[in-house]
Amino acid sequence: MLLVVGVMVVLPVGLILLFRFLPPPITPLMLATRIDDGPIAHNWVSLDRISPNLVRAVIASEDGKFCSHYGFDLEAIDKAIAHNASGASLRGASTISQQTAKNLFLSPKRSFIRKGIEAYLTVLLETLWPKRRILEVYLNIAQWGPRTFGAEAAAEANFKKPAVKLSVMEAARLATVLPNPKAYRADAPGPYVARQSEVVASRMSEVARDKLDACIYR
Repeated sequence: MLLVVGVMVVLPVGLILLFRFLPPPITPLMLATRIDDGPIAHNWVSLDRISPNLVRAVIASEDGKFCSHYGFDLEAIDKAIAHNASGASLRGASTISQQTAKNLFLSPKRSFIRKGIEAYLTVLLETLWPKRRILEVYLNIAQWGPRTFGAEAAAEANFKKPAVKLSVMEAARLATVLPNPKAYRADAPGPYVARQSEVVASRMSEVARDKLDACIYR
């Protein structure tokens, strides 16, 4: 019983406290990718070395309420449930906090048990980390393309520049490919990526105007 408590409670809390200050060395998906596909591109950088354009693009595309929720967007969850119940294509409602918890600790395989663990880890992240740290880790561990992890590697691979120099449209393209980084390309966008990038770029101006990034840039 004590072993179970240690694994389920003490270990996650300890790791989350550690990773509040230190860069996570690897994630389950990075490890699986190395084993299955070979070497990965990943270079951790601080949030100060990532363009505000990418911060706003990701908030605009992935989680417009990131700065105001406590880990879960209940309105988005309700809409996703109603949408999925209608028989249409499945729609997710994961926040950036949930995605960070999943990417940091869990495998990509979906199950109800994994979703429950993800929710628990999300609560821990929101309790023990500031929003700025959650976004910093998210941008550094997310997969942005085949064997490409983190904003710095993505910027170099797609645009031959560091993440701090990403333009509005470059950032919008990277944010657009995030949901399916193996199928979409930011450097040579197809019709969907080109069209959706324009939508994201427009929303980025709303993020700045409405201060939806206030928890990052005060």
